[in-house]
Amino acid sequence: MELSRLLTAVRRGRVLTVAGRFREPRSLLVREIAERLPSNFCDGAAVIRLERPYGVRELRAALDRGPATAVAQLAERDMLLVLDGTELLAPQAVAWLRALLGAAPGLRILAAGRYPLGFEGERVHRL
Repeated sequence: MELSRLLTAVRRGRVLTVAGRFREPRSLLVREIAERLPSNFCDGAAVIRLERPYGVRELRAALDRGPATAVAQLAERDMLLVLDGTELLAPQAVAWLRALLGAAPGLRILAAGRYPLGFEGERVHRL
């Protein structure tokens, strides 16, 4: 039941964050959701697992490596961006993501972290 509700939340909203103290349960749930959703987005999903602190430069570089996700093209994409470990994002990277979300109407963000990202309209599922 929980998974079905979260899948619907990603399809209907712009940002869903799975928040909780322990990384492994968050990561497992986000991966499960991401594996079931790429066909819902014309341009699929880009998955970034953060293992160290990420600033804007690192985040942009990670996005440029993915298939069909050059940052300049994101505004035209219908895709899911999965971020696992958002507690490692620098405040500037979070602000950059917020601006990117505003410029890219087809972009959805599925995040896993200790805390919500703080975006307007963000849905939060706490573990």
